[in-house]
Amino acid sequence: MSAKKASIPVLFFRKIARQFERLFFIAKTMLPERQFLYLACVVVAFTCAVAVIILKSFAHYVFVFATYINGFLKFPFINVLLPIVGILLTVFVIRNFLGGSLEKGSSRILFAVAKKGGILPKKQMYAQIVTSSLTVGLGGSAGLESPITITGAAIGSNFAQKYRLSQKDRILLLACGVAAGIGAAFNAPVAGVLFSIEVVLTDVTISAFVPIIISAATGALVSTVVLNEEVLLSFRQKQEFDYHNIPFYILLGLCAGFISLYHAKNFQRVEGFFARMKNKAYKRALLGATMLGILIFFFPLLFGEGYESIKTLANGDPSTLLENTLLEKHRHNEWILLSFLGITMMFKAFATGMTLGSGGNGGNFAPSLFVGSYLGFFVAKFFNLLGITHQLPVGNFTIVGMAGILSGLFHAPLTAIFLIGEITGGYDLMVPLMIVSSISFAVSKQFEKHSMDVKHLAEKDDVFTSDKDRNILLSIDMLKLVDHEVQWLRQTDSVETLIQLLSETKQEVFPVLDEKANLTGIVELNAIRPIIFNSFRQKYTALHDIVSYPQAIITLEEGVASAMEKFESTHASILPVLKNGRYFGLLEKTKVLEAYRLQLKQLVIE
Repeated sequence: MSAKKASIPVLFFRKIARQFERLFFIAKTMLPERQFLYLACVVVAFTCAVAVIILKSFAHYVFVFATYINGFLKFPFINVLLPIVGILLTVFVIRNFLGGSLEKGSSRILFAVAKKGGILPKKQMYAQIVTSSLTVGLGGSAGLESPITITGAAIGSNFAQKYRLSQKDRILLLACGVAAGIGAAFNAPVAGVLFSIEVVLTDVTISAFVPIIISAATGALVSTVVLNEEVLLSFRQKQEFDYHNIPFYILLGLCAGFISLYHAKNFQRVEGFFARMKNKAYKRALLGATMLGILIFFFPLLFGEGYESIKTLANGDPSTLLENTLLEKHRHNEWILLSFLGITMMFKAFATGMTLGSGGNGGNFAPSLFVGSYLGFFVAKFFNLLGITHQLPVGNFTIVGMAGILSGLFHAPLTAIFLIGEITGGYDLMVPLMIVSSISFAVSKQFEKHSMDVKHLAEKDDVFTSDKDRNILLSIDMLKLVDHEVQWLRQTDSVETLIQLLSETKQEVFPVLDEKANLTGIVELNAIRPIIFNSFRQKYTALHDIVSYPQAIITLEEGVASAMEKFESTHASILPVLKNGRYFGLLEKTKVLEAYRLQLKQLVIE
């Protein structure tokens, strides 16, 4: 009886879900395509906002709980244990309920757009919420924004799949989910729009703006109505902008660029260390979580997202940040406070790397804001303590620093500028935001061509970048271009056999294979031309005398963009293609160029 009663709520919600699905199918048949798309982006945005509310509320109240407990213990004890529990629980859930693996990081969205036609698995609609709430909610030193964006993208993608929308609309709804997630997480709809366009959709048409704008506004509206302001990252107190401080903002921009490079390099180094511990999930989790716990013991500010400390730096009394630390008795010594905050800032990359590398789930969006705020505070406070200039507005520098690191890490200066503008309640700091963000972006771009999230995918041609020609090539399916039904030769064949094939086909290149179908070389028409009409040479020339090794070999996995680079470097017109190390077929340069032309024509029409 109890089992039957327990199933009643589940059956009820399933029935409601089926009713909604039926209504949407009816709406799809009755509404014009564009109007249904507008309805879809509102539904996707509302669902994303609910996910944001759950995540942000859980993380915030766990932080409040930990702070409350610490008020009694006067010792960062609970902060050390909670992240260990959170990461171990995350690994347990992934291994036992999510198929043993979970694709993490916003780079998975970019991969889905470039390689999967905007298709994301269904489990991403709930898996990110569960795992990131356990990791970050229980004190893991990462952010919730990356899981939020993946959740939003998955909701948009699966909605489009459910109602059989085109690939173009599927990718658009995916971007709408991302925009709604960012808009809801920060109550910043403009930043949500810009993030979707600047990071997710490198090529976007004007028609895509309206659904993305609707989604971002809906997400921001829902979170504003439901969430308390203390849960969101927001600032209301700031000093006026003084143009005399521009040289110091320029310096802050330079520092932000180099700190962005430092953060990305060390995060990837730590994450790579744990990645080498394969097939040891719990051992890796325990090691990384313990290391993180020890780091949090000495630097409690690394606990969780860190948004509360950011607010304190910008609006409150920074000395309170030394409470419940080993340096609490020195809280009124400003040089000790500054040194402690500076060291904490430098260790954030390691803390985030330990959190995610050991098996936790989260992202680098919140850590970038954390590092940026601490950097801005450090620069302004340092010069104020030296007394070599008039008092710099520490609150302004704290706020503007966030834009600098966000721009440098993600190569998204517009998102950084407008996000900070929105969460501060205005654009009074627009000039310093533009200065710091653009300089940080320029410095980071000079040393790293791709952003931290995109780099590993760009190296494998698995993501769209700002190179539009390359993006078009990446969107072409090489499998459709490879001719795998061409005539080929055995190593034991004679030249007469080759000449017979020449008379029966129009091929200019003939692959030569061994008994295991491995490519050993090719014969080109130019090599056989001198002996075609000479019967003596035909009889006494061995096949291996005219076989040559190809100038380059293409693998099916590397993609069209890489193949085109090989065509250009070798000046070849036809190259062999391997699949899993074995001969698969031939690829002609002219076919690639024709596919490029058709793809470009389609983009122009759209």
